[in-house]
Amino acid sequence: MKKIILLGLVTLILTGCTIVRIDTTSIDNIVDVILSKENTLYNRVGRGYKYYVPRGVTYIDSSGTNDKLYSNGVYYYLYLDEISYYYQKSVNYKENNNKYYSKKINNNGNIGYLEITKQKDLYLIEFVYNYAKIEALVPKEDINNTVLNSSYILSTIKYNNNIIKLSLEDDFLKTKEEKYSVFSSKNEESDNSFLNYKED
Repeated sequence: MKKIILLGLVTLILTGCTIVRIDTTSIDNIVDVILSKENTLYNRVGRGYKYYVPRGVTYIDSSGTNDKLYSNGVYYYLYLDEISYYYQKSVNYKENNNKYYSKKINNNGNIGYLEITKQKDLYLIEFVYNYAKIEALVPKEDINNTVLNSSYILSTIKYNNNIIKLSLEDDFLKTKEEKYSVFSSKNEESDNSFLNYKED
């Protein structure tokens, strides 16, 4: 019995575990910790993209590359910029000290920004990262939780190059229309109808 316990302890010590603590009272810590992780989870798939919706956040609706999410009285508006992703356009952002919070993000070449602007009693969060943007209008006490959820969503977005390339081609949205009427009037019918053929 002692050998089994000793073997278990040795295995636990040798394999080790890494626990990263997220200080949810600091916006900087939330963003730095979440975005630095290599997240491969996803539970929401759209046309040309997929991402992870964290626990407590509910997917509501989608319109093209715009998704609407909800959590604890807060609506999240997610916009995925597939065109910028396809052409690898970088984000130009200059930090603004007049805002409640303003920070440029550069995480291993992924560039974005987080800007929070006070608007009367609410705060507008604009979070751009990984060729996507989340906007939310929240009370002050919900800022950190919204930034946490937004960090998870934006850090897990993965694009499908083939689908995006196909959707950006000129012929993708073109359709061929042909007028065909089943209920045409008798005056418009030709003399070569089946009944005329049978009578002959």
